[in-house]
Amino acid sequence: MRPLEGITVVTLEHAIAAPFATRQLADLGARVVKVERPKVGDFARGYDETVLGLASHFVWVNRSKESMTLNLKHPRAKEIMARLLQGADVFVQNLAPGAADRLGLGTDELLERYPRLIVCNISGYGNSGPYRDKKAYDLLIQSEAGLLSVTGTPDTPCKAGISIADIAAGMYAYCGILSALYSREKTGKGASVEVSMLEALSEWMGYPLYYSHYGGSPPRRTGAAHATIFPYGPFLSGDGKQVMLGLQNEREWAVFCEQVLMRPELKNDPRFESNSKRVANAEELTAIIHEVFGTLSAQQVVARLDAAAIANARINDMEEVWGHQQLAARNRWRQVPSPVGPIQALLPPFSISGFEARMDAIPDLGEHTDLVLTGIGYSEEDIVQLRTENVI
Repeated sequence: MRPLEGITVVTLEHAIAAPFATRQLADLGARVVKVERPKVGDFARGYDETVLGLASHFVWVNRSKESMTLNLKHPRAKEIMARLLQGADVFVQNLAPGAADRLGLGTDELLERYPRLIVCNISGYGNSGPYRDKKAYDLLIQSEAGLLSVTGTPDTPCKAGISIADIAAGMYAYCGILSALYSREKTGKGASVEVSMLEALSEWMGYPLYYSHYGGSPPRRTGAAHATIFPYGPFLSGDGKQVMLGLQNEREWAVFCEQVLMRPELKNDPRFESNSKRVANAEELTAIIHEVFGTLSAQQVVARLDAAAIANARINDMEEVWGHQQLAARNRWRQVPSPVGPIQALLPPFSISGFEARMDAIPDLGEHTDLVLTGIGYSEEDIVQLRTENVI
């Protein structure tokens, strides 16, 4: 039995943050009813068509859910939502600021009507403050949270290559919902869970925030290299390939000089005798490393690093990650059904003894509308009428 079997989640979600959170709940066995707009659905369905005609974002965060369509602005939608929430344990929404309140789905109102309900609201900036009503997208939050200021090259700030603000908010929402469910087991009472993308990503910015505020200067933008530890980043080998390596302490520096560079005298060189001096003289040290690595292939560099127990990695592209031998060796891939046929999907990154994560189908838009409505008491005739009236 999966941990969240018997838990029902109703969600008004779109894009990434909320769907990512609720997919984690579905992975653990929760029933997730995804309420979507008729004909259009979650707008992430239309981001691209790269996965056999489906959108890559949607495929990633929406497996194992039930999709029903409902026109929330129709007068009859309120009754349907009331029936859904009557049997729900969790309600999640990341609609535009104020939209849930205008639909009669504000936190206070819901908790008064359904005292055992967990209500999770995910927003860009939170439910108060001067930015409350400001629209928020992932890249904009990366900017506001300072991520762009410390990411990129000295000349050009860069965003993260993934929706990191959405993911951060989604993970905190997931953790918050689990915590609220656990608390309800002890108190019998529901709770509200509030998560903002800005606050989630600002938490993840803790290191540069502390470093900058108390150190007096922000971390430099150093491309793929570490801003405050050296050598820690990509270095070029003789066959034109890059090898990523990282040193964490003086013991590793000595071993690196002796067994990788084969230059033991460097470990006591006054230019490089501490991390701060290596950072200050990074250009000189890079030239020395490249001089040595230039006589070796990437495979030979990695062999030396492995033999010396120095941390290293390949800079993989997406296809190399897809076929990564470690993921294959640990049997992390599964097949999930979808409207266009079977699609490969990674197991969730955690494993709990005694069960395997749920890996069910990616839903077609409105695929489960009739099933959900029948389950909350609507007859076939009722459903036909609702469809005729464009409620669903």
